[in-house]
Amino acid sequence: QVQLVESGGGLVQAGGSLRLSCAASGRIFSYYNMGWFRQGPGKEREFVAVIGMSGDNTAYAESAKGRFTISRDNAKNTVYLQMNSLKPEDTAVYYCAADTRANLGVTEGDFGSWGQGTQVTVSS
Repeated sequence: QVQLVESGGGLVQAGGSLRLSCAASGRIFSYYNMGWFRQGPGKEREFVAVIGMSGDNTAYAESAKGRFTISRDNAKNTVYLQMNSLKPEDTAVYYCAADTRANLGVTEGDFGSWGQGTQVTVSS
């Protein structure tokens, strides 16, 4: 399995931006589709965005469209989530996850490897 470590979380005011990073090690990074999920207080974990192995294909949750951008740098074994126009409802622990299947997955069960998460708190 691939090991994943997220970073870049923190406290930001509403309307601000953050860029999350997820560094991978242990296996060939470019063999994985990479996703971001989040779990807010008292909520179930939900899909945010996913990017294909080459970076050409992406998909977003409705809540993320137009505000978040997922990208990857296969040379650095890293996937990013740029989050703009943040809202208090974006407050959550953000997790990255890896998927070896051919199609882009959007559910937790599609992903076999997970990081420990990074906290994002958006104040109003």
